[in-house]
Amino acid sequence: MFNINPIRFIDLFAGIGGIRKGFELTCEEYGIKSECVFTSEIKPSAVDVLKQNHPKETVYGDITQIKASDIPDFDFLLAGFPCQAFSSAGKRLGFEDARGTLFFEVARILKEKNRLVLYWKMLKDL
Repeated sequence: MFNINPIRFIDLFAGIGGIRKGFELTCEEYGIKSECVFTSEIKPSAVDVLKQNHPKETVYGDITQIKASDIPDFDFLLAGFPCQAFSSAGKRLGFEDARGTLFFEVARILKEKNRLVLYWKMLKDL
């Protein structure tokens, strides 16, 4: 198996950091170091919590306004993009809801950073 240590990850639509926390705890359980190299969140109350929990990190704003080239290289992309557009708890407008289109920001970043190609090659080499 390939060795990536520490694992560098980015956290998009981070909320208060729940997905990140689970990822970090899982890495820790397996003895893998992890490092968050970029976090993006726009909701002010969530940003406040992120800054309390990670005071030395910068929390960037609207991911639609950030160029992929401005994002550090990473091994994993974590994304808690809003699900209300698809959820039965929401209006189920899917991609017709602006929140639903945020999925395409994840695809944009992965494509521009060439991450999918890298992991496909790594998996083929296993």
